[in-house]
Amino acid sequence: MKGTTKYLLSAVLLGATLVGCSTNSAPGSSSAGSAANNSGSSQGQTINVAADTTFPPFETQMNGKVTGFDIDLINAIAKEENLKVNMRTMNFSGLIPALQADQVDIAVAGITIKTSREKVVNFSNAYYKSGLSILVKKSDSSVNGLNDLKGKTVATKKATSSVDILNKVGGVKVQQFDNIDDAYNQLENGGAQAVVFDHPVNLNFMKSHPDVKTVGGLLTGEYYGIAVRKDNPDLLKKVNEGFKKLQDNGEYAKLYKQYFGDDKNGIVTTTVDPATVALHDK
Repeated sequence: MKGTTKYLLSAVLLGATLVGCSTNSAPGSSSAGSAANNSGSSQGQTINVAADTTFPPFETQMNGKVTGFDIDLINAIAKEENLKVNMRTMNFSGLIPALQADQVDIAVAGITIKTSREKVVNFSNAYYKSGLSILVKKSDSSVNGLNDLKGKTVATKKATSSVDILNKVGGVKVQQFDNIDDAYNQLENGGAQAVVFDHPVNLNFMKSHPDVKTVGGLLTGEYYGIAVRKDNPDLLKKVNEGFKKLQDNGEYAKLYKQYFGDDKNGIVTTTVDPATVALHDK
């Protein structure tokens, strides 16, 4: 997904952010610092997993239940490795800081593997290949590619790689929202001329909105990984081993088909080391 987050937060501001996020936590979410207590490798350990639920079909919340491809995947990995998942929800921009502050052990949210992020968190082997695309109204013939966005208002999600690429274009008025649904609403009501965001999410939106289309092809090629605290290599190993088991026994392919049908563009069939596919953003 997703772009630059300001990691150098003061302790006070970080604490305030996380306290605010914890109001959306699932019942039984642990308090500050308890994630560190669960960082051992004992059987049946509980891992605190954070997710941003505004990224369908990877994460969403329906009738109070957190669901989606990423959620099912991390639960399947946990089952393989005899781990218990304690799910928490927060804004995407709070995920990396939460890992750094030992508030959670793992974050899943279609997180793009990037060199800047690798400095502060570990990534699992890649589990999905993605890219960004441009979404516009079908009635708009003025936008056919990235350069056509100059001078226009473009909506996207805060702290994502979409922001990075739009800033590089220059001359674009970028509107950033915590929830991608708000960005789509801006496009629908005329407040923005385009949305630049992760292609699978744009495709998911198109299913229920026949008045929009993607143009210009994929703007980037990027891989998603599961983010793990830097100080917990044992947990990272378990995540990678669990994911490999799902690849080998066919459960990953079944889960992928459940959410993405016959579109094979995003499936990962081999072991993809995060260091080999990380976007060099900084």
